[in-house]
Amino acid sequence: MSGLLIVALLAPLLLAVVGGWRPAARLAPWAPLPALLLAVAAPDDTVLELPWLLLGTQLGLDETGRVFLLLTALVWLLAGWFARGYLAGDPRQVRFRGYFLVTQAGNLALCLALDAGSFYLGFSLMTFAAYGLVVHSGSTEARRAGTIYLVMAVLGEAALLAGILLAVQAGGGGDLNFEALTRLPLGLPAVTLLVLGFGVKVGLPLLHMWLPLAHPVAPVPASAVLSGVMLKAGVLGWLRFLPLGTQALPEAGTALMTAGLVGMFFGVVAGLAQRDPKVLLAYSSISQMGFLALAVGAGMAAPTAWPQLWPAVALYALHHALAKSALFLGVGVVDRRGARPLVLVALALPALALAGAPLTGGALAKLELKTGLASLSPPWLDVIALLLPLAAVGTALLMLRLLVLVTGRPASDGERRGLLVPWAALLLAGLILPWWLAGAPGKALGLGALVDSSWPLAAAFALWLLARAWRGGWPVIPPGDVVAVPERLLVRLLESWRRWQPPVIAARWRGVDGQRLRQWERVLGAWPLAAALWLVLLMGGILAMLRA
Repeated sequence: MSGLLIVALLAPLLLAVVGGWRPAARLAPWAPLPALLLAVAAPDDTVLELPWLLLGTQLGLDETGRVFLLLTALVWLLAGWFARGYLAGDPRQVRFRGYFLVTQAGNLALCLALDAGSFYLGFSLMTFAAYGLVVHSGSTEARRAGTIYLVMAVLGEAALLAGILLAVQAGGGGDLNFEALTRLPLGLPAVTLLVLGFGVKVGLPLLHMWLPLAHPVAPVPASAVLSGVMLKAGVLGWLRFLPLGTQALPEAGTALMTAGLVGMFFGVVAGLAQRDPKVLLAYSSISQMGFLALAVGAGMAAPTAWPQLWPAVALYALHHALAKSALFLGVGVVDRRGARPLVLVALALPALALAGAPLTGGALAKLELKTGLASLSPPWLDVIALLLPLAAVGTALLMLRLLVLVTGRPASDGERRGLLVPWAALLLAGLILPWWLAGAPGKALGLGALVDSSWPLAAAFALWLLARAWRGGWPVIPPGDVVAVPERLLVRLLESWRRWQPPVIAARWRGVDGQRLRQWERVLGAWPLAAALWLVLLMGGILAMLRA
């Protein structure tokens, strides 16, 4: 299986290199197929050791990696298949395909990584290559979203690198294997940096602002992988680096649980105030990632609960990846083919799953999560018992709002062929795979479980009818929410400065802008000098941390 593992890693990169070659365009959607075969057929002890690469690279599969590789490869495969038809008439499709494949390669690599160095390399490759997906259209909105995405990505990578270095330092700078790292006692600074670094990707509150800005400007297939699988890379990072089940971290765990609960409800409130379906789905992802943050935080605070929480995290990640990707592709189908009745019925299937409707993967995942959290002690047990059903009502309201937003939309002039088959395959996978992963889900078919998963839908529908009867205006929250306020303040400050500065000062500043600043920009922007300065800063930070 080592050969298949190498092919799984190299296939997307090789196809990205020859992206302009016509046969590469036909092969590109199938690039994740070797990784998917690996996730399905390879034994758990599949390991490839490359001691000469980086700091000693180990690639392979374990129980955790298999689940995340399965959901990652499947969504990339079907989104790539969808992209071939969706972008058929786009003059920038070759460039999109290159960024898409490189991002995919990084995502697959981090799923197969069994050591910290390989994971960080794959995570960074995925993060920065995805910038090209966000700014694909080249519009003003896309460039703004790309800038904020890049700023948050750099901040997240900085926190992540510092956290990894502190974790490695705790082990004496020796083995970077995850099995060894997770047994090390981590201090609060390292844990905080790791939680925040991966929290940017997950979309924790106050670290989430890139999500609702990136999704509406990125092409639909890119949005599907951004929300469906790239957010899960942050969750996988928590599972790989944090000492879950081995070390009690009550302060950090409580903070992450609180952030998860805030995200669950904030995503609902902000999502209901949107008029763009893709922005609504972005806020829905923030809400849904709150469930996973809650579970991981509970595992940090109560290590004895982790054996019950881990299956819930795996199942919820798989369910959300398939349902949310199907919703994004469904919005793309509505855009190209119009809001036909059959299309809306099909779109309602993943919406119902995300809302946790009976007999769906969402109901199964939420029941598993509720069972895992039941081992917590008061007061958290009481708080969660109260808030989880309310969050389910909120999710159902979001899905109702989504269906209302897409209803009645006319078809656009874009390419329509090649969209329905990959979307249908993703819908089918969302219906089947969560039940397959759960193994023996008989408890989800009991009367009590069916009632528990039904009443939030009924409550949401009743609230929706009341909201429609209310004649007040629908509230509006701008996409990016917390970014909008400082942006407006900064614009006003700049306008005030230009309006009130004395003419002499203004003339001098214009002279500086036109001469010295541009000269310095050309000097500092040269690649050799910029790279050298970056390396000096990086090495200085590493030395300072190692001496601490």
